[in-house]
Amino acid sequence: MPLDLALGDRLKLRKPHPCGGYEWTVVRLGADIGLTCDTCGRRVLLPRRELEKRLKTKLPVTNNK
Repeated sequence: MPLDLALGDRLKLRKPHPCGGYEWTVVRLGADIGLTCDTCGRRVLLPRRELEKRLKTKLPVTNNK
């Protein structure tokens, strides 16, 4: 079953980014998912299948940005 994502969703991945952050925000949808690190602002593209393997939890969305 495909992962149900929307723009602006916040995700927590299993392994940390080199900056130390675990939390990411979805900025692009499609076959590849665009993510922005909430700690350092780095943008990455991950294939949907790889993201499904790396995903730990979906976090509640905060509107204070």
